[in-house]
Amino acid sequence: MVWKPNVTVASVLERDGRFLLVEEETEYGICYNQPAGHLECGESLIAAVIRETLEETAYTLDPQYLVGIYNYRNEARDLTYLRFAFGGEAHADDPGRPLDKGIIAAHWLTLDEIRARQAQHRSPMVLRCIEDWLAGRRYPLDLLTHYGS
Repeated sequence: MVWKPNVTVASVLERDGRFLLVEEETEYGICYNQPAGHLECGESLIAAVIRETLEETAYTLDPQYLVGIYNYRNEARDLTYLRFAFGGEAHADDPGRPLDKGIIAAHWLTLDEIRARQAQHRSPMVLRCIEDWLAGRRYPLDLLTHYGS
């Protein structure tokens, strides 16, 4: 057996002091997370975060920064996640667009509202990504290189 981490992407989006989170139904109940998901075969990290943000929130993402790279081990599920979190701007909400299966709604929440829901966060990466964004962590996208078609 070959061990591999699950590579995921997430968008950290702030507007007027509020952050975009998705409320989703999971096997553990209702959780909150950034718009996030798995990297697909042949897909660049940038394309993945644009796709996941659109599928989960109906917003078009204009990625502008890499906020951070996070390695999280979920012992209960025997899984390791390697998350690439991106910051940018959300544009052109399409309220008629259906959201991914399991997504209940997308919400713009204040930091206090997010902290109040911490027990329902999908992982500790949710708050950490926001804290890193608030700390000014923004790295140029040209740190990333994608080979492929």
